[in-house]
Amino acid sequence: MLDTLTAALRSVLPADEVITDPVRLRTYECDGLTYHRATPGVVVLPETAEQIARIVRICNDFGVPFVARGSGTGLSGGALPREDGVLIVTSKMRRILEIDLPNRRAVVEPGVTNLAITEAVLHEGYYYAPDPSSQQICSIGGNVAENSGGAHCLKHGFTVNHVEACEIVTPDGDLVTLDALDPGYDLLGAFIGSEGTLGIATRITVRLSRVPETVTTVLAAFESLEEGGEAVSAIIGAGIVPAAIEMMDALSIEAAEAAVACCYPEGAGAVLIVELDGPGAEVARQFAQLQEICSKAFELRVADDPAERAAIWKGRKSAFAAVGRISPAYIVQDGVVPRTSLPRVLAAIDGLSRQHGIRVANVFHAGDGNLHPLVLFDDAEPGAGERAEMVSGAILDLCIEHGGSITGEHGVGVDKARYMPKMFSDDDLDTMQLLRCAFDPKGLSNPGKVFPTPRLCGEVPGVRKGVHPLVESGKAEQF
Repeated sequence: MLDTLTAALRSVLPADEVITDPVRLRTYECDGLTYHRATPGVVVLPETAEQIARIVRICNDFGVPFVARGSGTGLSGGALPREDGVLIVTSKMRRILEIDLPNRRAVVEPGVTNLAITEAVLHEGYYYAPDPSSQQICSIGGNVAENSGGAHCLKHGFTVNHVEACEIVTPDGDLVTLDALDPGYDLLGAFIGSEGTLGIATRITVRLSRVPETVTTVLAAFESLEEGGEAVSAIIGAGIVPAAIEMMDALSIEAAEAAVACCYPEGAGAVLIVELDGPGAEVARQFAQLQEICSKAFELRVADDPAERAAIWKGRKSAFAAVGRISPAYIVQDGVVPRTSLPRVLAAIDGLSRQHGIRVANVFHAGDGNLHPLVLFDDAEPGAGERAEMVSGAILDLCIEHGGSITGEHGVGVDKARYMPKMFSDDDLDTMQLLRCAFDPKGLSNPGKVFPTPRLCGEVPGVRKGVHPLVESGKAEQF
């Protein structure tokens, strides 16, 4: 069937944009989470929304699943391809279609990188506020799919707070526009963060922000992680809302030094990076408060110009990739806890690390309790991967136990789907799935992601036995 499907796809795209060569297909077997891999059946490289719509209609005709992929920097397996399906790669759709400064917005294609938007408008005093650590290479289409965050989401919000409209290809191949100003249900809000299960974004209208009058970045070095955590609580408790509060522990600092020579203070058990932005007088007042709060820090560095700020951020921005210098393999986890629970959860993570003989490097958005523990292991050692997976899962259990969430910004994908029932009831999951069925009754758009077991829409039955209660009551239809 794939041969016949490929012939149909080549009626839409040039032959070199329909990839079937096994070696080239391996390029797309995973996203940034390399722990999960699958070789796609076919890869296509469309350049227009109309081509994507025709590709999706062909997939519908053949009953073949499809997965959208941008730059492939995701960290939850959200863009993991299907071996029996089509991978739709949007990386060739890289045009900035419109810049409308009077209305503070830009219209871009899904393959445009996050940072490219800022670079296009910075000379006019504007920028695009969301800033995932991979912003130099991550694309807007993927940001929309995962509702990406980043270091500055504490003050400036996530992708959903900066997207005004999306043109999308629906799972049945129609081109429609979802606008934040549309009356009725917030379909745009439902689409953003749906991880490719409700369709594919092809044209995105993003909100531009004014460059702040003043930006001051502070690096505070503490002897212990606990002291750094106390400072975080005190900063928020004082009513200060920085643009960012980031923290790294000793192991992640060691990795960053090995990778990029960031020159953080020697002997630090933790470093705290706090960025203040806004009117000059407000930043000056907040900085004075910050100095008092960070009195236990044994070194304080302050940066006001872009080059000095970049030097402070260098280690944090490279932290995920940097651990490759100290470990052959690692799992990037992503969970959230209330800020007040940070000390207890970090202590528990340290206990898990010692108990299972698995090192864990902690890098996190401390201001909103978004943890990114990096679980390190040697994939050549028998059983090490399984132990690392056990520790990784136990960390998510800790987050739920302390009233948090299994993901803050990386999404659920395939990596965290099995933890969804620990956070949501069956009724919760069924309600979510009803929305998915409304968009995608055939279950072809990025199937196997987010939900732990198939639940409606005619997907192959999983754990559930017998007629679904919502179908039995007449509230849902089984397709």
